Amino acid sequence: MPSPPAAFRRALGLYDATMLVVGSMIGSGIFIVSADIARTVGSAGWLLVVWLLSGLMTVAVALSYGELAAMMPRAGGQYVYLREAWNPLVGFLYGWTLFLVIQTGTIAAVAVAFAKFTAVLLPVLGESTVLCRAGFVTLTAQRLVAMMSILILTGVNMRGIVSGKIIQNVFTTAKWLSLLALIVLGIAAGLSLEAFVTNLKGFWDAASTHVTNTGLVREPLTGLALVGALGVAMVGSLFSSDAWNNVTFTAGETVNPKRTIPLSLAIGTGAVVLLYFLSNVSYLAVLPLQGDPHAGDVAGRGIQFTADDRVATAAMSVVLGPVGVTIMAVLIMISTFGCNNGLILSGARVYYAMAQDGLLFRKVGVLTKRSVPGVALALQAGWACFLCVSGTYSDLLDYVVFAVLLFYVLTVAGIFLLRRRLPNAERSVRAAGYPVVPLLYIAAAATVACILLVLKPAYTWPGMIIVALGVPVYFLWHKGQPSADPPSHG
Repeated sequence: MPSPPAAFRRALGLYDATMLVVGSMIGSGIFIVSADIARTVGSAGWLLVVWLLSGLMTVAVALSYGELAAMMPRAGGQYVYLREAWNPLVGFLYGWTLFLVIQTGTIAAVAVAFAKFTAVLLPVLGESTVLCRAGFVTLTAQRLVAMMSILILTGVNMRGIVSGKIIQNVFTTAKWLSLLALIVLGIAAGLSLEAFVTNLKGFWDAASTHVTNTGLVREPLTGLALVGALGVAMVGSLFSSDAWNNVTFTAGETVNPKRTIPLSLAIGTGAVVLLYFLSNVSYLAVLPLQGDPHAGDVAGRGIQFTADDRVATAAMSVVLGPVGVTIMAVLIMISTFGCNNGLILSGARVYYAMAQDGLLFRKVGVLTKRSVPGVALALQAGWACFLCVSGTYSDLLDYVVFAVLLFYVLTVAGIFLLRRRLPNAERSVRAAGYPVVPLLYIAAAATVACILLVLKPAYTWPGMIIVALGVPVYFLWHKGQPSADPPSHG
């Protein structure tokens, strides 16, 4: 007699789910992107405003997702919400973009960040060590380390949800405690340094800073130019605050998901937003925001021109000296390794849900004896490794900024559609501040998207094309599939 098919194992409690939110959000961005934001807005006050606005948007959308998570506590999360609120095509386009770029591209980028900081400790494992070349593909020691980290974490998650959550909890707990300690050290040290006083001067004097052939140029920003600069600057902070939605993908393995997932979204995003804001206060306490790329010391280069944009490393070198560089390298290795575990664990559940709906190969929707989507995990790892070795992941991530915002807007708008279509559906959790907070998020996200559409077309049109290419794929896939009864999602 054949054994019954494996089912998901409910093993994620509130702490596990919260650590998945926190761990997936905190990767390498908070340690790096403030340099680019500082060059874009040019003052300490507006740097903090960018992080504050991004944080408010993140918490607002996460609280809105709580209602959807309580209504549809099923594996696949946001994919399921889009499918049910709009139609299967919209759900497919999200899953298509998630697999091609959003999830796998982020996994590749985070893995390379892990490898970069590994090379700080072991220089022989850097990008300059070329192992082989074949056409457009160059395999370096750094990219090999990145791919090995992806494969190791995929192997851990193949062993079951408990193995994955143990890695997630250990690394995420270590990273948020370490980040909190660094914040305290930075702010405490700043009380005796001149940097903070320097940053208070011209606190709101916004200016775009860039290097030209004739030298350093600072162009004052006011009015619409300032609004545009804020929108562009938020690209980095929004992506550093992203991936909180990954916890919704794991609803099939969460204990009491109707309560646990909304709570983990609120607690996790709120905690990370606070840590991010305080991290930037810490940076401003020990480093002047403005700097000169040709300066010979860390203070002279400022936040704007820290070496390789490693703001946190520069800040800790001021506080702790040379040992601070090593400490930051280890912290970022811990942070990126834990972040990628969460991304790898959760992303495969979306492809599983799509295959269950007949939108991917049937085997992708099959669970192993350890109750995990093994084929989905392997497929995700293979594509992420290809992006690592091809070196295209960073370009692809830039291209989908607009698409990510678009899918968030569509998902939050889905709350309004479902309230009208299913007024009597069970809603054990309701979107906080409905309808004001969801509407404010839609307006804010749409504004940022429009700013990028006008000022950064290179960020938007390629992303729109990637999404649009999914439309013919969807219909061709359906044309090639035998007719069958639609899946039940009740």
